[in-house]
Amino acid sequence: MTATLPAGEVFSHALRGEVCYLSTPDHQRLQLPVADWTRSTDGSDELLLRLCVGPTLDIGCGPGRMAAELAARGHVTLGIDIVGEAVRQTVGRGAAALQRDVFARVPGEGRWETALLADGNIGIGGDPVVLLRRAARLIAGDGDVLVELEPPGRGLRHERVRLRPGHTDSTWFTWAWVGVDAIAEVALRAGLRVGWTTRHGHRWFARLERS
Repeated sequence: MTATLPAGEVFSHALRGEVCYLSTPDHQRLQLPVADWTRSTDGSDELLLRLCVGPTLDIGCGPGRMAAELAARGHVTLGIDIVGEAVRQTVGRGAAALQRDVFARVPGEGRWETALLADGNIGIGGDPVVLLRRAARLIAGDGDVLVELEPPGRGLRHERVRLRPGHTDSTWFTWAWVGVDAIAEVALRAGLRVGWTTRHGHRWFARLERS
């Protein structure tokens, strides 16, 4: 019988270098791009980094690629992640980070100038409207939410998924994907509006502001 572990524990294995897949009930599999998360920042990251104005909250900071670069540039930055290994790696890169659920109490609520949702973290919790409403409460009145999106034509999709490294499955959880064509409606329902959308190579981004 296959062992089942909490998703955060399985994700920790992935961050330590174990090949890990995201699988769906219909047996589709997508290898987690851990190498992209653990590398140094690149040109497409730079587009987001330049737009992180003032104190920045990196939501779902993972191993800390973005938070560490912002901290190195002198930004007041805090990474939050529910996975302890992610927080450990972020701190190891020289950035401040806390093991924290974005839906729980977060330091500096209502005072962050930028909330960052990179690397598909718009999917956290499985309901992007709820997540963006929460992000809107975390930023200051003139703050922005920067999000990474799926390409045009992908729309909005929710899916039950689990992580699978080797023969160990995580528990099921809900994730979401938002295409650039769907972000305006999602943002509107969350009390935000799209300032702009843009792309760099195969990656798509949007800046959201209060409506």
